[in-house]
Amino acid sequence: MRAVLPFNASRMLGRIFITLCRVPTFKKALWRSWYEYLASSQREPEWTFMNYGFADASHPFLALQSADEPDRHFIQLYLHVAGAVDLNGQSVLEIGSGRGGGASFIKRYLHPARVIGVDLSRNAVAFANATHRVAGLEFRIADAERLPFNEGAFDAVVNVESSHCYPAFETFLAEVRRVLGPGGYLLYADFRGCAEVESWRAQLRNSGMAILRETDITPNIVAALERDNDRKLALIQRLIPRVLQPSFLDFAAVRGSAVFEAFRTGGLIYKSFVLRKV
Repeated sequence: MRAVLPFNASRMLGRIFITLCRVPTFKKALWRSWYEYLASSQREPEWTFMNYGFADASHPFLALQSADEPDRHFIQLYLHVAGAVDLNGQSVLEIGSGRGGGASFIKRYLHPARVIGVDLSRNAVAFANATHRVAGLEFRIADAERLPFNEGAFDAVVNVESSHCYPAFETFLAEVRRVLGPGGYLLYADFRGCAEVESWRAQLRNSGMAILRETDITPNIVAALERDNDRKLALIQRLIPRVLQPSFLDFAAVRGSAVFEAFRTGGLIYKSFVLRKV
């Protein structure tokens, strides 16, 4: 049975996690260090996604290769976001590609001509390049606020559950708009505290890109977290040193954690958007 102290520590760390997400001066250093640690210490090739997942019984069933089936809910979030427009034959950039599972799914299932995934974490990029060997897919080190690409280089930019880490969100949006070609799409999903939603929406409206679709998918996130809860617990207990497990429980938003409860009770709101460069 879990002791009281680790549980309380987990709840405290979850509240710290949510608070630090709102402090620009800490964001980049905090998240870069965290993701570098994850990428360097967790080399298991079966762990290639780092999002909260998406569950919706009304969506058509997606036929997956057997190797992809364990990641169904994570993949369904990418399908919901990146599948909002036809990417066949297009040039796609994923910003915040992490361990590469999302970019690999996009290339293999949605059939763009090429996909480049960029991430601030050197270790994550090395892991993704070594793990996902797919023609037309590559991963590079890059800062979301200083993208090393020419103006108009991409037809679509994908950004999933990453922008809450960025200290200068408007700078990120300006960079997205710069690297998109005329009429290009930003396919985007993330979460914010409930008090931040209006300012978040205003930033998107003022980005020089038109909001074509906005969807509150918080219930879908909670449903996926519920369905994946036992699997996540087992992975954390198997892969993570005991002293770090409380923080990972909140990072993964397992049932009963502060992050999970914030999604469940409306303290955190998760939305997806489709924006188009105007």
